[in-house]
Amino acid sequence: MPVSVSSPAEQRDVGRAIWNGTRLRCPHCGQGHLFRSYLKVSDHCEVCGEEFFHHRADDFPPYIAIFITGHLIVGLLLELQFHFEIAPWIYLATLVPLALILPLVMLPSIKGAVVGLQWATRMMGSIRRTVPPVRRRPRSALDSRPFAGRRTTLTIGRKSVVCAQI
Repeated sequence: MPVSVSSPAEQRDVGRAIWNGTRLRCPHCGQGHLFRSYLKVSDHCEVCGEEFFHHRADDFPPYIAIFITGHLIVGLLLELQFHFEIAPWIYLATLVPLALILPLVMLPSIKGAVVGLQWATRMMGSIRRTVPPVRRRPRSALDSRPFAGRRTTLTIGRKSVVCAQI
């Protein structure tokens, strides 16, 4: 009877990985940079060498940022409206810029947390694969015409229509 020996996968601390991602650090070591620009994930950690190129957070971080911002803005708006008489232009001058700036400030930390979660749970996202190019046959002169088969001309009165026979 064959026996296979396999070592269990390394346990990853989900909370620590999410916290390191929120701090914009490598989820593995907590020291290297997770992003190489504002929201562009690094290909790998410069400290421990962990690969990040396959982690894609896609649309989830903006949804979370908009959800948090919406709840903060609406809560603040309702609280101010219940307790004070504030002119609408003050809301426009304060809450609209806040609604634009707040998600942009939160987005890198939220994306880092999502990448940390992906790393800790071994979700690889979309792994970049090299796909061989599709080979197409060269087009002949017949292929470039719209009706490469037999044509029939249908004339009704002064109008004539070219039809292809299939």
